[in-house]
Amino acid sequence: MLELWKEEEKRNILFLAVSLVSIVVSFFNIGNLPVDAAWAAILLCGLPIIKGAVVGLVTEFDIKADVLVSIALIASVIIGETFAAGEIAFIMAIGAYLEERTVAKARAGIEKLVHLTPTTARVIRNGEEVIVPAEQVKVGDILRVLPGETIAVDGVIIDGQTSVNQAVMTGESLPVDKSAGDEVSSGTVNQFGSFDLKATKVGEDSSLQRMIRLVQSADAGKAKIVGIADRWATWIVAAALASAAATWFITGEIIRAVTILVVFCPCALVLATPTAIMAGIGNATKFGILIREGDALERLAKVKRLAFDKTGTLTYGRPDVEAVESFDSALTDEALLGLAASAELRSEHPLGKAIVAHYKTVSGLSLQEARDFQMIAGRGVSAVVGGRSILAGNTEMLRENSVSLPHTMMDKADAYRNEGCAMIFISVDGQAAGFIALADTLRPDAVNMLKNIEKTGVKSVLLTGDNGQAAAHMAKSAGINELHSDCLPEHKMAVIEQYQSRGDLVAMVGDGVNDAPALKKAHVGIAMGGIGSDIAVDAADIALVGDEIKSIPHLLALARRTMNIIKLNMALSLALNFVAIVLAMAGLLGPVAGALVHNAGSVAVIINSSLLLRWKEHEK
Repeated sequence: MLELWKEEEKRNILFLAVSLVSIVVSFFNIGNLPVDAAWAAILLCGLPIIKGAVVGLVTEFDIKADVLVSIALIASVIIGETFAAGEIAFIMAIGAYLEERTVAKARAGIEKLVHLTPTTARVIRNGEEVIVPAEQVKVGDILRVLPGETIAVDGVIIDGQTSVNQAVMTGESLPVDKSAGDEVSSGTVNQFGSFDLKATKVGEDSSLQRMIRLVQSADAGKAKIVGIADRWATWIVAAALASAAATWFITGEIIRAVTILVVFCPCALVLATPTAIMAGIGNATKFGILIREGDALERLAKVKRLAFDKTGTLTYGRPDVEAVESFDSALTDEALLGLAASAELRSEHPLGKAIVAHYKTVSGLSLQEARDFQMIAGRGVSAVVGGRSILAGNTEMLRENSVSLPHTMMDKADAYRNEGCAMIFISVDGQAAGFIALADTLRPDAVNMLKNIEKTGVKSVLLTGDNGQAAAHMAKSAGINELHSDCLPEHKMAVIEQYQSRGDLVAMVGDGVNDAPALKKAHVGIAMGGIGSDIAVDAADIALVGDEIKSIPHLLALARRTMNIIKLNMALSLALNFVAIVLAMAGLLGPVAGALVHNAGSVAVIINSSLLLRWKEHEK
């Protein structure tokens, strides 16, 4: 497809170059040729326009701008204005070429992602490296990635340390340090050291492939406002024919009638929206935002509220240690954490893994080897660490082992529970020693992001399945005043419907399967494209590729800016057409000058839209 586009572009440039030469030769009458040189422009640039108009009329009865252009071309030739016809065809072709270039540039940031998919992978089989096609990698395969190579599948590092360039996913150019236990995504680039990873998502399930599917579904042609412009274009064609006929009948001058047909052509009006929408989509990709539907920007510009899911959206969606409380005078908080982490070292439970990871981060020390490790489903773990018997689990586990939990400990634990924390109680040698509180942590950029959203005049709402106290604590930490707790999927939908029935259009930001109904119900659905479930992503109109919620304020501002550009484009094209028509009716504008004025409007619209590609709101 890309090669075909390049070949067509070369041909268009050649036709434009030949047509320009022919127009110059015709204007200055160079060489006293037997045939007007402008015919070259008419044939190379004009015939494709006429062919497109005829095909559209015959196959779909599609009356659009090219119909009026074709009529103007034919009329100019009939009255002997060959140069005017050639000049009209040439400038129209330039306008079409500039539109294609603008759209191509806007899409470039999206389409290049398709070419990032690695074609091969280095798989370890029977202790040896084997290079296989990337599509043959299976979940569970062990892959080796060397410095400079692109990671072929999603996976977890099992051996080695490195730095990974994640710009394709997050937009950040600085590499991120990775080591054993860290996740890596397909399409990202290994910078320095080699490492081995275990494949977790392959083929169509990988992060890059899912992103590419989102990319390929982006379509600016679905913008509703484009339909409005097309309907206007149809009426303008009819009005142009009527005006030209009336002017010819009243003045008897066919030149004026032909000029009206030229300047009445609604090319600029038709170009006003798709060029701006595609430029807006191109701009968004630079911030890690994939817009699946062209009209999503139009709809987003109208929202009054932004509803957020909590887990995985405002938070990371994984537990982290919030507090360690020792109630044993012989144990410091750090010592209690060390005993618990050693006991949990071989645990597969997310809370156990979080405790181990936290200990390694804060202490940097090696853990003691635990003996007699036992994991008890629904309760916790038991182990012997340094000769001491350790239990780490819920209250039921400790009580079943005849460990009494003092009221002071339970009262303190309840305070953490009310803030949404999960509790791991710890006993040492049969005595209650303390607890570890874990919670899903707020993303560090969430508070600033919400403040920037508030500056745009959009109100934030928290929709969460947490209980009222935990939800209130999270809302207060994030700076959100409106919240709805204990929400099941149908409750989230009902809240959104309630807001929208009052005229407050809502955009929903979520990541989980339970968010999919709300994402569909909302005026605009925004999904976390990295950690989000496939169902949530498919239900949304927009995806945040690297889960960077800090880009949401830019997205809101971009949507409004895009709609302002569209309105300005339409106003500019209509005003220019109106002035040119009046001048043509008065006989002050001929076909040649009319074509120049008309196409100046089209070029101005395209340039105005292209400014969106580099637009970024200045932070206040």
